[in-house]
Amino acid sequence: MKLIDRQYLSTPFYGSRKMAAWLKSQGQNINRKRVRRLMQIMGLKALYRRPRLSKPGPGNKIYPYLLKGLKINRRNQVWAADITYIPMPERVLIPGGNPGLVQPLYPVLAFIQYPG
Repeated sequence: MKLIDRQYLSTPFYGSRKMAAWLKSQGQNINRKRVRRLMQIMGLKALYRRPRLSKPGPGNKIYPYLLKGLKINRRNQVWAADITYIPMPERVLIPGGNPGLVQPLYPVLAFIQYPG
């Protein structure tokens, strides 16, 4: 743990794989799983740029949610359509239908045969 701590201070971007390789080059007989566990105990994480997936890109249009504040309390007040494909051998299953207040356009259960 002392070696991991010393190396982490000089190279904080090392993860468990790189740290295990460095420790092996120093003559320590240790595997990556143990290095990972020790780094978790010490509270060390590799520092690198992580993806920021929840931030919209520049110029993206933000559409308003039109049902906000609307109380849905009767049938046929709000309509929606959904197509779900479930791959099966030789055909596709398309389930449809929703027993709630939101009514589907066509409540069906269809099989589409693949050619060949």
